[in-house]
Amino acid sequence: MEFDDVILGRRSIRGYKPDPVPKALIREILELAMRAPSSMNTQPWNFTVLTGEPLDRIRAGNTERNMAGVPHSREFRTGTAFEGVHRERQIGVAKQLFSAMGIARDDAPARMDWVLRGFRQFDAPVCVIITYDKVLSGSDDTPFDCGAVATALVNAAWSRGLGAVINSQGIMQSPVVREHAGIPDDQIIMKSIAIGWPDESFPANAVVSERKAVEEAARFVGF
Repeated sequence: MEFDDVILGRRSIRGYKPDPVPKALIREILELAMRAPSSMNTQPWNFTVLTGEPLDRIRAGNTERNMAGVPHSREFRTGTAFEGVHRERQIGVAKQLFSAMGIARDDAPARMDWVLRGFRQFDAPVCVIITYDKVLSGSDDTPFDCGAVATALVNAAWSRGLGAVINSQGIMQSPVVREHAGIPDDQIIMKSIAIGWPDESFPANAVVSERKAVEEAARFVGF
């Protein structure tokens, strides 16, 4: 694909075919993603790529603990709840997704099913866990750099015909992720990215989230 086609065409994919993704293709995508810039070339990111039984065990443990009311244990700060325009945007994309899926506002079972899909990392055949070295904790540059590589990763996946969605629900129970993914204690678990072949029959996959205009986001000084 041309660069503009990737950027303008990419969507967050939340419904996947069960078909496996070749390991060689994932390696190719990671090689592209790791060309992302990082502060002073520190390249703080590490990836644990999961499929099959280990991923299924994480899905099950994450779901069971969340449904049992075990407090969330994300290692990367979530911050306070969104307010104002940020909350409005969060609600806006939820409305787009629920409308596409035909989930009514008062349909509690359907809404819970949607939440459970997130806990299961949307049943994608592959999940990439992004971690960074614990010795870099406290550096704002480090999560910034990991965000850059995550963006590069989902765009690289899209350029190869794969779909992806950056997901935090799938790592809400970090002890489960750490145990079954074999993530060492010297790593901070930051994000998970679900990856697979998009199921074009899944309605939410057609949703294109709204973006604010350049005029709202940018100030031009000295032009």
